[in-house]
Amino acid sequence: MPSDLAWLVVLLPLLAALWIAIKSLTGRGVGEAGERTTERAALWSLAGSLTLLLLIDLQALLTMAPGQLVYGVWLESGTLQVAISFTLDGLGLAMATLVALLCLISLRFSVNYMHRETGFHRFFMVMSLFSGAMLLIVTAGNAVLTFVGWELAGLSSYLLIGYAYERRTATLNATRVFVTNRIGDAGFILGIALAFLWIGGVEWSQLVVAASEQETRLLGVIGLAFLLAAMVKSAQLPFTTWISRALEGPTPSSTIFYGSLMVHAGVYLLLRLEPLFMQVPVLLVLLALVGLSSALYGWLCGLVQVDIKSALIFSTISQVGLMFLECGLGLFQLAAWHLVLHAIWRAYQFLHAPALLQLLDRPQRRAPQWLRRQPRLYTALLQRLWLDSIADWLLLRPTQSLAQDLQDFDRQVVTRMIGLPDETGAVSALAEWRKERGEGRDTVGRGRGMAGRLIEWTATMLYWFEQHLVLQGGGEGLKRAIDLVGHYLQQVEYLLGQPRYLLLLIMATFVVIL
Repeated sequence: MPSDLAWLVVLLPLLAALWIAIKSLTGRGVGEAGERTTERAALWSLAGSLTLLLLIDLQALLTMAPGQLVYGVWLESGTLQVAISFTLDGLGLAMATLVALLCLISLRFSVNYMHRETGFHRFFMVMSLFSGAMLLIVTAGNAVLTFVGWELAGLSSYLLIGYAYERRTATLNATRVFVTNRIGDAGFILGIALAFLWIGGVEWSQLVVAASEQETRLLGVIGLAFLLAAMVKSAQLPFTTWISRALEGPTPSSTIFYGSLMVHAGVYLLLRLEPLFMQVPVLLVLLALVGLSSALYGWLCGLVQVDIKSALIFSTISQVGLMFLECGLGLFQLAAWHLVLHAIWRAYQFLHAPALLQLLDRPQRRAPQWLRRQPRLYTALLQRLWLDSIADWLLLRPTQSLAQDLQDFDRQVVTRMIGLPDETGAVSALAEWRKERGEGRDTVGRGRGMAGRLIEWTATMLYWFEQHLVLQGGGEGLKRAIDLVGHYLQQVEYLLGQPRYLLLLIMATFVVIL
């Protein structure tokens, strides 16, 4: 039966991504000469997934949908167990077929669009990774596997927003998106933890059964955690700011990430948890309010946009807001149909946008006259109600400050401990010791905020330890040991600074997780 091979639907694109990554790391088949093999690997893997899904769809039409499929146990600790399971019911099959089809179309479009681009192979590797991640999200049989796909899709998003990493704007926008989405990830993790604690499992079928058995209060807390994850992933108020920044990546990635697929992952999560939300009227009211406010925000901000991609993305915010509103009104079936139709239409619009710009022979449409008569509202909408500035103040700046603190710590403490000159040209304490003068204390970098003060205090203590205990009382043997450790640390730091080793480290991390 085709459903027995359902695991291949997710595995094929992931294997293609792995093969392209290995090919690039080893230097084989790179450049323009290797584009043909890279695109074929990506396209044929997705074509295989789509073909298998169509066969399963045919099986479902002739007999019945496979439903819950369990292939074994992934993790087990005491009474807690996470299975390798897939949910191929009507919703799962429809969404998986849609994802495979749109990803295949976008990849085929990318063959010519990305031709001779420096990052051609990197782009197809990440797009294949994203395709596998989205297929895992919509077919996973439990919340933990869904979260794995959720994170892989977020990683792919981050890598493609920062595709042109030599541009500061691209890296800043990638950081904005990455930091904001961590809020939703925290909600997802909390939902998983509470489901384990109060329900005893995270299979979607278990959550459906628990919806009719557990207390409304407990279901409400679990549902609220998953709702937070859905709101962030689908860019609903007050988390809408990240999606407009995400358009920094190439058009094909914007198409399936923020126009048609990943932006709907939050709505899919709501559809999957329909029985749970239906048992908690307060969450339905919250869903309706979030959806209505996001729809109005997207519509109003879309009226003043002057470029086509921004106009499309604010229209997407508005449409996804309507889907949240429909779920809040209990119209989950309508929201599912709305999702499928909107994903197809928006994918067409994004892919057609570059050609449309060449066909335009008239100025951009102006904002409505009634809006131009209200300069304060018009200005507020141009500033997107200042939500971008607020998000930068709350999320981006603290993150940048922490990163600067860690950089100061590395320069003032780690660099000294391994005996290297710091970037400012000041001589390290170990170098001074070699000159038989360990005196002359350099200042430690100034911290910002509570975390920065903690790092500053730690740096000061380690510096004191180095000056008074290590360098003055250690002798030649200790000096040679420090030199040897410093040499190896320097080599490790150099290797980790190379892109190929960084990618290898990321891949190894995911192997450990999986």
